[in-house]
Amino acid sequence: MRKRDNKWVIGWLLTGCFLIFVMVIIGGITRLTHSGLSISDYKLITGTIPPMNDAEWHEAFELYKQYPEYQKLNTHFELEDFKDIYFWEWLHRLIGRLIGLVFIIPFLVFLFIKQLTTSTIKKSIVLLFLGGFQGFLGWYMVKSGLIDRPDVSHFRLAAHLITAFITFAYTLWVALDLIFPNKKPSNVPMKKLIRIGLGAIILQIIYGAFVAGLDAGFIHNHWPLMSEGKFMHPTIYIEQSPLLKNFIEGKSGVQFVHRILAYIVVGIVIWIWMKGQRFSLTTYQKNSLNLLLAVVFLQFLLGVLTIIYAVPLWLGIAHQIGAFFLLASITFSLHRFSK
Repeated sequence: MRKRDNKWVIGWLLTGCFLIFVMVIIGGITRLTHSGLSISDYKLITGTIPPMNDAEWHEAFELYKQYPEYQKLNTHFELEDFKDIYFWEWLHRLIGRLIGLVFIIPFLVFLFIKQLTTSTIKKSIVLLFLGGFQGFLGWYMVKSGLIDRPDVSHFRLAAHLITAFITFAYTLWVALDLIFPNKKPSNVPMKKLIRIGLGAIILQIIYGAFVAGLDAGFIHNHWPLMSEGKFMHPTIYIEQSPLLKNFIEGKSGVQFVHRILAYIVVGIVIWIWMKGQRFSLTTYQKNSLNLLLAVVFLQFLLGVLTIIYAVPLWLGIAHQIGAFFLLASITFSLHRFSK
């Protein structure tokens, strides 16, 4: 009898993880280059092919001119400028389509040849739902920048981004279930603490999206204080009313929360690592904690440099890559201390 859930299934899932990783990085470049509103319509099939001649390029450019980003910010754009921003949004959407095909087609093939266990089938259906929902959130986000103001809602951006991260983490989890088929629960009582760390990292990623969506990284470019002699910048108190809105809608307030969460995440990870030293751990458990500790310090350093240098493109992308590796590391740790 053929063994189910073999290395081909694992390879399929890890390929999905890699493509989601690439898509989020391209999405970060799209955001940092302000390219996300360059394609103002959505055509699932025909949109796969970019404009192929001058007539099609001019048609796409004329469509772009009908929306707020051009009318309020980019009236100086020539066709070549438009092509530059069009490329990144087109590539981002192309990879999204590719991910859909990579998930759906092999899933149907594996299903047809009865290569998947019932458990993996159920998990794969969840993955397909998450992928489709993430694509919907992408278009829902773009729509918010096509009405009045030439920018997307930072709430919708955060929803789009965190769904991609969660889809990645869940895909990795399903792959780990197959890589480590031993279902024996870990006898080291650290799962709850690692879950707290996972929750803090997810919240931090959401606030990272808020910072990106509000362009809040381009202000208060000092560290460790927000400005010379100020732990909390005075603008936090006057940006919005009531005060609470400053911490979810104000640039200064959102950046402040993102800074504080960074310290909290580092503290929790150190706590996790130190607690782990009290137990006799397996090699995988020990390595997962060491990796987690190394990645969180690297990500903290990247965050500091990103704010000090006012988000240069390469640092902004490196910081986003760091967030990806941090989520992957704590997902791996949680898996090793759960099973």
